Amino acid sequence: MQTLYPFLAAIAAYLLGSLAFAVLVSRAMGLSDPRTFGSKNPGATNVLRSGSKAAAIITLLLDAFKGLVPVLLVRAYGKPLGLEEGTVALVALGAFLGHLYPVFFRFQGGKGVATFIGAVFGIHWGLGLATGASWLIIAFFFRYSSLASLVAAVFAPVYYLLGDRVAWYADARVVAALFVMAALLAWRHRENIGRLLAGNESRIGGKKSG
Repeated sequence: MQTLYPFLAAIAAYLLGSLAFAVLVSRAMGLSDPRTFGSKNPGATNVLRSGSKAAAIITLLLDAFKGLVPVLLVRAYGKPLGLEEGTVALVALGAFLGHLYPVFFRFQGGKGVATFIGAVFGIHWGLGLATGASWLIIAFFFRYSSLASLVAAVFAPVYYLLGDRVAWYADARVVAALFVMAALLAWRHRENIGRLLAGNESRIGGKKSG
């Protein structure tokens, strides 16, 4: 039975990740479905385009918790069940995939930035701070949310490897999960990458899709 626990944990994380809070929060607050305007992406950035900062903040936090909570639960309660670093990698990836391809919303999800950063915080708070700081620095200086997300995603596995035997012990399975998530996040931003290269990507605070 113990061999099934990692897969059950990953499935539970995927189901949690499949809760599209951008849609659910917008419905609860009487706002338009974020899949019908702006970038049509069910994420906090597009919810902000509805004009409700509160809804965007709530969405951002809940999307981050989707990645954070499963990883923290495995860290806190998994060891007696044999759930360690391999399961941490699985649940982080499971929650992230749930956000990208939610079973409850016809597999049409968001781009995964907040959920990715939440999962990274769960892996190690120092790694989360470094990744989050990278996002903030790029966003502050360049004003592109997509560019900040791409840079943060690329640097997360790099930071994890650099911190090996300094702040934590890097596990190959966690490294693999971080690289897979970074690659998927970049794929989900492929249209943004095209606009960045063309010089017509919308900046933070802008009204165009992004």
